[in-house]
Amino acid sequence: MNTFRFLFVILFIAGAFLSAGAQWKGFSLGPYGEYAIPQGEFGENFNWGAGVGGTADIRLIKKLALTGSVGYMYFRGADRTDDAGNPYRVYDLKAVPIRVGLKYRLIPLLYVKLEAGSANYSGNHYDGSAFILSPGVGLRILGFDLQAKYEAWMKDGTKGFVGFKAGWNF
Repeated sequence: MNTFRFLFVILFIAGAFLSAGAQWKGFSLGPYGEYAIPQGEFGENFNWGAGVGGTADIRLIKKLALTGSVGYMYFRGADRTDDAGNPYRVYDLKAVPIRVGLKYRLIPLLYVKLEAGSANYSGNHYDGSAFILSPGVGLRILGFDLQAKYEAWMKDGTKGFVGFKAGWNF
């Protein structure tokens, strides 16, 4: 949990520092928090997920923007029972997702987005990286950004989850 706090504080300070200086038209940067609900087989092995990170948007043309984010995600392992009736707990999953993609504004406050990238697993029980594909829809009012998405991490099968992000863009 200390990693969450540390990353959030660093991202908040960096965002505040950048917003206090020159602001570029068509560019935004800010921290976010995320809650994830694992789906399918991933949902059988993990109860919930939470994450923090930072995001940046660069406007390309009037309604289209390039977006990117880097963060830290934690999924809590579920308590399970094997075929012999012995209880065990699935190891927690920790990862650093790095995503890039496009956002398209449908109307001034509503957008759709598609991101892809890599989830780099960390810790002793999971290793390697998974390919990320993440479509979503969001609402941005002034600097406040709310987003709902489905995200699939593909490595040795698919780990999919429904995610809800809330962030602030400077």
